[in-house]
Amino acid sequence: MHDTLPLLEKTRFPAIRRTRLDTPQVNLGYKCNQRCVHCHVNASPNRTEMMDAATLALIPQVLAARGLGTLDLTGGAPELHAGFRDLVRAARAQSVRVMDRCNLTILFEPGQDGLAAFLAEQQVEIVASMPCYSATNVDKQRGDGVFDLSIAALRQLNALGYGQAGSGLVLNLVYNPQGASLPPDQQALQADYKRELLAHFGIVFNELFALTNMPIQRFGSTLVSKGTFETYMDLLKNSYQPQNLAGVMCRSTVSVDWQGWLSDCDFNQQLGLPLGATGLKRHLRDLLKISLDDQAIRVAGHCYGCTAGQGSSCGGALEH
Repeated sequence: MHDTLPLLEKTRFPAIRRTRLDTPQVNLGYKCNQRCVHCHVNASPNRTEMMDAATLALIPQVLAARGLGTLDLTGGAPELHAGFRDLVRAARAQSVRVMDRCNLTILFEPGQDGLAAFLAEQQVEIVASMPCYSATNVDKQRGDGVFDLSIAALRQLNALGYGQAGSGLVLNLVYNPQGASLPPDQQALQADYKRELLAHFGIVFNELFALTNMPIQRFGSTLVSKGTFETYMDLLKNSYQPQNLAGVMCRSTVSVDWQGWLSDCDFNQQLGLPLGATGLKRHLRDLLKISLDDQAIRVAGHCYGCTAGQGSSCGGALEH
């Protein structure tokens, strides 16, 4: 796999600083039941990295110590971690909002019986990967048969109340482009998704998040192999919108890797860039004592991906 960090380190991206920390985005491990082309984590069924029990136990402590309002769980497939359900219970007992970045097909994996009902019972917000409402496009990006399983999962979640008006159970979908292009307008695409999924499958959901593919890990390596890395970077840089700087998620979110080490965002984590501009490594346990407020954020060329066009964050477009 091609390392894209040397191609991203020299950058003119503007300096930015943190506001108040609200959300730890915690990667519980890289093991996943899928292997997607665009995956910036390079997750797959063969990965073995998984957060240990001691690090996992720090998470509820940090939530309480810093008064954090949201816990964002990701992977791999975070549900594959043996401590996933206990962690969710501990966070919800503190009235913390919990988000599960779910690939949908995980609901049908061995050992995941009752997962959908558990998420509903704990009022976990589901952020579900669904790169298209077309079977051909989904299976091309995520693997044969993924579309049909995803539809079955969405129907199961709808039956529990997810995405239904007045239920309080939030179901958001995530779109990634098929290749080296910016996502289309999020609101227009959301309207298409809602119309097509309802008409053909009777499925409803709350919002669609349109995310830009980042030029790192599996996707970045593919760009290098095809000789299109610089072309894609030019697209991101030429589409830069300075007003998006105010809303980038790294200002209020910290990324936690499976070993507990901190980065400014999930993408920096995958590039091996530690938290802040100093290069000093910080661990989850450090958040029991220190504040990250107003600290400088480590930037590189891939940051143009979050500020290009309508902007992109783990909560979708920055311009609505």
